[in-house]
Amino acid sequence: MKRFTKEESSWMFYDWGNSAYSIIISTAIFPLFYKASATEAGISAANSTAYLGYTIAIATFILAMLGPVLGTIADYEHNKKRFFRFFVLLGVISTVLLAFIPNEQWLLLLVVYTFTVLGSSGSNVFYDAFLVDVTTDKRMDSVSSRGFSLGYIGSTIPFLVSIGIIVFAQAGKLPISTAAASQIAFLITAAWWGIFTLPMLKNVQQRYFIEREPKPVLNSFKRLGKTLKEVRKYRALFLFLLAYFFYIDGVGTIITMSTAYGSDLGISSTNLLVILFVTQVVAAPFAILYGRLAERFSGKKMLYTGICVYMAVCLYAYFLETTFDFWILAMLVASSQGGIQALSRSYFAKLVPKENSNEFFGFYNIFGKFASIMGPLLVAVTAQVTGNSSSGVFSLIILFVIGLIILIKVPDPEVKITAIESPTVV
Repeated sequence: MKRFTKEESSWMFYDWGNSAYSIIISTAIFPLFYKASATEAGISAANSTAYLGYTIAIATFILAMLGPVLGTIADYEHNKKRFFRFFVLLGVISTVLLAFIPNEQWLLLLVVYTFTVLGSSGSNVFYDAFLVDVTTDKRMDSVSSRGFSLGYIGSTIPFLVSIGIIVFAQAGKLPISTAAASQIAFLITAAWWGIFTLPMLKNVQQRYFIEREPKPVLNSFKRLGKTLKEVRKYRALFLFLLAYFFYIDGVGTIITMSTAYGSDLGISSTNLLVILFVTQVVAAPFAILYGRLAERFSGKKMLYTGICVYMAVCLYAYFLETTFDFWILAMLVASSQGGIQALSRSYFAKLVPKENSNEFFGFYNIFGKFASIMGPLLVAVTAQVTGNSSSGVFSLIILFVIGLIILIKVPDPEVKITAIESPTVV
């Protein structure tokens, strides 16, 4: 494969920056910070995990409702980058605010966390849609997978620095509390995310778009309605989205609630942070491997592989007892989490009409985000009913089975989908 272009590299480096949010805020340090705050307030472990799940569900519901509409409006010239910039700023600023909330204010933490989720997830809608602007169909699997790989590598740097600050604070080698060390990690995350967004803002442009017209908002709703009426025209695309709806639900839920689950099992916060760090390191080469194997065996077959690995994760999670068991679980997740997400993104990007990419990635978002409502709710309700977090994780296997069955029926993206309008390329 030829060297990556400036546009491809700038696009991929947003993953390098934004992934710091994914591991430090979504997955590792913030959930532990929140869990400690909730415990201090007298909230039980099962209930605090449930409240986190409900919060994620609320945030993703809001974005799911906005996704297709904002995406359709963003298909007009220059709008894609404007929406992208807005959600990045929302995410970065709200992440900074997390650092200034007293650790005993667990409810306020969840409120501000909601805005960080909106900023991160919202920016990713438009970031994903930019894939059609920065590369060709033939290079999409490789570029998308390399983006995830860079994300895993890049996120380990601020994560390692943050872990170091927290460990030194716990050992009394820094004159700050563990809570203050976690808050410093939130500031590091915001700075890393913001700085590495700059190449994307400078070098990536919207190549495919719809020409501006009078009453753009009204016409965007009309185009959205037309797409929904002509859903049969996009049968392969929406069938893939239905499969994606189920299997990505399990993937996202396992990622966002893994530390809370590990905490409920009695695994120390230090061990959890080390496990998550190693998971990021291991996930990077596996993401690239998935991209290369997709070129040889097809993206669809590698999606099958990823789903099967996650089914094994759900089954194994039910029998977890020791920290070593959690290590094995984490390595299984590391082997497939980047690959399944990267290939889902590139598989979908090959199916969509390029000049309507924002509209269709809005649907990609709404399917993914509605799934992200169902997964945390499923874990939360099951954990509360059974009093056992392991049962909640095991219940996710149903979603992977359904997703796999539907994905088998999706045709490969060899025949391009007809565009709604004639594309404008600059």
